[in-house]
Amino acid sequence: MFDGLNFSWHWSPVTLIFLIVLCLLYGFGLRFAGRGSVEHAPIKMRQVIAFGVAIVCIALVLLTPIDSIARTQLFAAHMVQAVVLTTVCAPLLIFACPAWLLLPVLNLPVVRSVARALTQPVVASAIFNVNFLIWHAPGFFNFALANGTFYHVEMLSFLLTSLLNWWPLIGPVRELRRLSYPQQMLYAFLDGQPVDIFAFLLVFSGVVFYPRYMVPPQLGIPAFADQAVGGALLLLPGLVDLLVMTPLFFRWLGQIEERSRINDQRLQELAEAEAAMAEIEDIEETSEA
Repeated sequence: MFDGLNFSWHWSPVTLIFLIVLCLLYGFGLRFAGRGSVEHAPIKMRQVIAFGVAIVCIALVLLTPIDSIARTQLFAAHMVQAVVLTTVCAPLLIFACPAWLLLPVLNLPVVRSVARALTQPVVASAIFNVNFLIWHAPGFFNFALANGTFYHVEMLSFLLTSLLNWWPLIGPVRELRRLSYPQQMLYAFLDGQPVDIFAFLLVFSGVVFYPRYMVPPQLGIPAFADQAVGGALLLLPGLVDLLVMTPLFFRWLGQIEERSRINDQRLQELAEAEAAMAEIEDIEETSEA
């Protein structure tokens, strides 16, 4: 114990098995995907690095004393875990997987049908938000805090559902991602509203939702202040949504400008063709005269 914080290590078998399986799937996928099929571009080093960073971040927040503090003492530490998993690790894992790595599995008829259904924007957003909010219902959450394995199932469910949540924006398989830029911006804005409302309740309600947390008195932090800090951290994904919307907006403007340029070019070519035809007609009339 240091300054009242619990720095014990919690080696969760659920998380360890999950990370090992994830690494094995990624490694075998890179080695065997595409054999006997159409040639694909080699994996980019930055994608492998993204995968490694995501694995390290998952291990840091779930297999170190951060996890012990998050389950017993500080709600703010729990929100650090949730934000890192859903806002950092999930997009890194998606970025680390090129389309050719996923297609051998997604091309299976049953898997493809399920993937099409789950990656629909409304469905993906609903699954993530409902999962996140149900787990934070006081009854479920207090039970998870008392059971380390159950708590890690909760955290990994945040990660897995956030993969679906990010897919309509950055999914590598374009056949499963058909939103236009305006639709992507609308999705990014609306998707975070339920969690943002929950975050505002944590910050401004004045009520401690999870009294099970035992904030160390050495820190001099009231229980509600800890909860409010956690709520403020939960607002960070909303800022990320705004950051995501900015390049989408400029890409949309660029797309509109490109379409206008092509349209103007076509109109100019049409005008030049009409002018050429008129000139030919004038020459023919002059020659006849």
